[in-house]
Amino acid sequence: MRLTVVGCAGSFPGPTSAASCYLVQADDADGRTWNVALDLGSGALGPLQRLCDPVDLDAVGLSHLHPDHVADVSGLYVYLKYRPGGPGRGAPLPVHGPFGTASRLAEAYGLEPGESMADHLAVHVWQPGSPVRVGPMTLTPFAVEHPVPAYGVRVEGPSDADPEQRVVLAYSGDTDACDGLDRLAAGVDVLLAEAAFVEGRDDAIRGIHLTGRRAGEAAASGGAGSLVVTHVPAWNDPGLAAAEAAEVYDGPIRTAEPGLVVVL
Repeated sequence: MRLTVVGCAGSFPGPTSAASCYLVQADDADGRTWNVALDLGSGALGPLQRLCDPVDLDAVGLSHLHPDHVADVSGLYVYLKYRPGGPGRGAPLPVHGPFGTASRLAEAYGLEPGESMADHLAVHVWQPGSPVRVGPMTLTPFAVEHPVPAYGVRVEGPSDADPEQRVVLAYSGDTDACDGLDRLAAGVDVLLAEAAFVEGRDDAIRGIHLTGRRAGEAAASGGAGSLVVTHVPAWNDPGLAAAEAAEVYDGPIRTAEPGLVVVL
C-alpha cells in the first residue's frame, strides 16, 4: 500500500500546494492497482491527474464537507460527465462521506432542484466503525471532533514489501484531540495527522484542529509506527508542527508536501 500526498495545505490552497487530498494505492493479487482519494479539496484535481487518471479512481473518501476537503469534487464530476473520447466508467464512482454529502455536492455544483449527480457519483454515508471494502483495501471511519460532522479514516491493505502482511494507515481528517482520534490511531503503521494550530498561539480555540504537539501525543499514545503532519496553513512555519510533535513522540516524523510518497 502506498500513500502519495496530492495536496496538504491547511484551510485553503497555499502558494505551493493544493488543499487536502491523499491518494492511497494498493495492488491486488492479480496485479491490478486500486486507487482511493482521501478528500479532494480546493485545487487538488489538477495535481491528482499527474498521478492517476480520475476515471481510474475506485473510491473517494471525504472526511467532512468543508471546501478545503471537498471543493474539487465539482471538477471531478465535470471530468467524469463530459470527458471526450476514451472509455468512461462502467459504474458511478463511489463517494463516501458524512450525512448530507449528496445534497452538499449538488448544491456546490449548482444543480437545479430534483437534479442528481447519481449517474456519475454514487454517494454513500459513512457509518462509524463500519468498514468499506475497496479492492484489497478496507476503509473504516471514526467520528472525530470538528465543528461539522467529521471522520478520520483507517485504511488497511497489503504491505508493499510483503503482500501477505497487512498494514494500516490512519488519516485524521480535521479534528481536535478526542476519543475517536485515539481509537483511529491505535496500533497504526502510519498516522497522517493534521496540525493546523500552533501551541501558545491557538490555545484558546478548541474543538477544531490539532497542534503539532497534540498530533504527536496521538501518535505516541497509539503506538504509531511513524507520523506525517499535514494540513499546515500557509501562514504557519512549515517545520513547526513537526518540531512540536517531536517533543512528545520519538518515532519518525515527516512534514507532508506535494508529491511525498510513503510506502507501507
